[in-house]
Amino acid sequence: MMETLNASDAKREFGELLIKAQHEPIGINKNGKPVAVVVSAAEYEALEKLKEERLKAAIKEGLDDIEAGKTTEGNSVIDRLKKRVI
Repeated sequence: MMETLNASDAKREFGELLIKAQHEPIGINKNGKPVAVVVSAAEYEALEKLKEERLKAAIKEGLDDIEAGKTTEGNSVIDRLKKRVI
């Protein structure tokens, strides 16, 4: 389970928070609700790389579908959506 601090403790113990965040994510709550998570720069870079890889895979999948002819006319998609809503 992730360690969590309230915002005023995080502010008061900011230096310690930065040290802890190098080893594991630290949650920050304000008024009892989660508002942020502090992670190390390395963890952030890894998350961004993962997001980029997933986006590239999704784009490739879409391009492969287009190349394979797995497409639908835009108007027919809109018509089907309208039928679901109405």
